[in-house]
Amino acid sequence: MTNKSHDADVAFIKALAELLRENDLTELQVKRDYAEDDSLNVRVSRQIMAAPAPVQYAAAAPAPAASAAPAAAAPAAAVSDDPANHPGAVTSPMVGTAYLAPEPGAAVFIKVGQQVSEGETLLIVEAMKTMNHIPSPKSGTVKRILVEDGAAVEYGSPLVILE
Repeated sequence: MTNKSHDADVAFIKALAELLRENDLTELQVKRDYAEDDSLNVRVSRQIMAAPAPVQYAAAAPAPAASAAPAAAAPAAAVSDDPANHPGAVTSPMVGTAYLAPEPGAAVFIKVGQQVSEGETLLIVEAMKTMNHIPSPKSGTVKRILVEDGAAVEYGSPLVILE
């Protein structure tokens, strides 16, 4: 590998790291082919210490019930209150940024208490500059919206609770 190619690879990896940071991603993997038997495989990842989603869950949990419960029962209550375990949870199919409206200033797709039909758009997850509409997997009522507009979401993160 020549020094010029090495410098280009270093610049490419730095650009990937910047993309990771700008889009609040945790991991990015790319394969770059140069020739038939020459390629570069790059995996850039970072560890985020405090995710915004669990903070929202803690704020949504009723504080008096948690303080009144015995210490042995608290972990069981935390598991049952986890929105990801709810049977009506709609989870993110990808890593990206969640948007509750089709564009800034527009009306939101859904509100708590609203009836939705199967296939109706609940929100958008932007991934790599592509707007992915997240459809309702079933008809029902929106009980909780678990993400804020513009929040970063991970694969499998609960977004909405439907009943």
